[in-house]
Amino acid sequence: MSITAALASLTVSDLGRAEAWYAALVGRDPDARPMEGLLEWYLPGGSGVQVFAEPDRAGRSGATLAAEDLDEVARTLAAAGVEHAGPEPVTSGRILRLADPDGNRVVLTGR
Repeated sequence: MSITAALASLTVSDLGRAEAWYAALVGRDPDARPMEGLLEWYLPGGSGVQVFAEPDRAGRSGATLAAEDLDEVARTLAAAGVEHAGPEPVTSGRILRLADPDGNRVVLTGR
């Protein structure tokens, strides 16, 4: 068996509200709506982000995503109204900690 890609799956209570937040995060509208209650964004290399409407599980998910320029991402997100404390150093580089409207943890790693 050889795993070749990964999808980060996050659960939310309000799909419309989540769509606006994740569209700001990714920088575009979803790439697909493969079934009722599911949004998908495709990322380079075969990875992606899935956002599921599952109110009973909302806010209990987390994802770590890579970004090329955390400062640029931080500025773009702030301009879109996404609150954050800015990039911070960690032993392996830098991260930008975010929480979606349901409290799911989304961490961006990069430089």
